Amino acid sequence: MKKVIGISGINATDNPGPGCGIARSLSEISPRSSVIGLSYDVNDPGNYLLGLFDNTFLLPYPNRGWESLKSSLVEIRSKSGLNFLIPSLDVEMPLMIKYQNDLAAIGVGTFLPNEEQFNLRSKDVLPSLAKQIGCLCPETKVVHSIDDMVEFLKKKNDFPVIVKGKYYSAYVVYSIEAAIIRATEIAAIWGFPLLIQEKIEGQEINVIGLSNNDGQLRAKVSIKKQLTTQLNKIWTAITIRNEDLDKVCDNFTRETKWRGPFELECMINQNGIYLIEINPRFPSWSYFATALGINLPQMLLQIHDSGDCDTRFDYAAGKFFLRYPSEFVTDLTEFQNLISHQNRNGS
Repeated sequence: MKKVIGISGINATDNPGPGCGIARSLSEISPRSSVIGLSYDVNDPGNYLLGLFDNTFLLPYPNRGWESLKSSLVEIRSKSGLNFLIPSLDVEMPLMIKYQNDLAAIGVGTFLPNEEQFNLRSKDVLPSLAKQIGCLCPETKVVHSIDDMVEFLKKKNDFPVIVKGKYYSAYVVYSIEAAIIRATEIAAIWGFPLLIQEKIEGQEINVIGLSNNDGQLRAKVSIKKQLTTQLNKIWTAITIRNEDLDKVCDNFTRETKWRGPFELECMINQNGIYLIEINPRFPSWSYFATALGINLPQMLLQIHDSGDCDTRFDYAAGKFFLRYPSEFVTDLTEFQNLISHQNRNGS
């Protein structure tokens, strides 16, 4: 059967989603699979990059619930032959993971962690997992209102701290007043709870990985962040080798029996490695690994189709990654057509 792969997160902006990088990796497979983009916003650049995607479709926002999303995917499958899905946005992952059996029932395959694994890496329980896998974790407080946050910060009286949303957004703040502004901004978009996290000084290091059905690590690449955007997204980075980070990564997959792609976001200083966040998906820089000879999206398809794949841990340290802005010009009718489709579907 011909593989028709749907990829979400195709917003290639200063806050880039992983989708375009995943599609770029899949475009290097021979023979090439059919790849379609799945978008929640007509302004996502991936909607117009038909060199990467054979077609793109708009989805209803996840906050409309599973039935609405399922109905849209059934329609997309009827039009495109969609039979495999790589979701790559945090906000959609709970639904995709919870209903992955429902997706299989309509003929759409996935390769995702289960709900228990997904919940183990939730930001509010991260300190417990960090201890389990042998690393440190910043002090983290879950707050359910602005008043709750203010009360905690007054007692703590130690700045700076990081105000984080449940799914997205993280801002360093240096006062209660600034915390209120940022928390209100995040909650207006993503709701509560929020997290107040101790700010750790040091060097930011990340590792991308992929595990098979049994939680056995099959590939990983580690990097050191150099320059980042205001939203702390990677602008430049360098590949590294770090034995302590390798151990944390190995422990994570072994202890959680993780299934599928992941990214560990960490800080390292004289005290050791601090686990900051675990993303249950490919990160926006996943094509960096492909350029080094480790095509993780291709390996994911191999595991799904045949049950496993060869391990790939061999890459060169000292390789440099640079993200750059570009421009794309198209006819306004393409934008108008997407707007019209979005309005008809109430997305």
